[in-house]
Amino acid sequence: MARILAVGTHPDVMEVVERLLRSQPGWEPQVETCASDALAALRSVGGFDVLLLGAGLSSEEESALHTAAGALVPKVPVVAHYGGGSGLLFAEVWGVLGR
Repeated sequence: MARILAVGTHPDVMEVVERLLRSQPGWEPQVETCASDALAALRSVGGFDVLLLGAGLSSEEESALHTAAGALVPKVPVVAHYGGGSGLLFAEVWGVLGR
């Protein structure tokens, strides 16, 4: 099972991202539409295998998320995905999962 925390500020886009992630066997996404909720999830829920960054986050928010993911043990790899289709999304996530 791969737990994926996805964050982006466009609710309609993130709804599609969640649907795509759920379509993959063994992937369990949690989707947030603001950086503060994603940071809280990283710190409290924990156990994520991938942090997926989507569009709409400020550079400060992306930096804070990178820092929080890197501070965890084990570190959570970060994937920035700003579009390009489902094939690219799947390849990016599979790439960091090592599969």
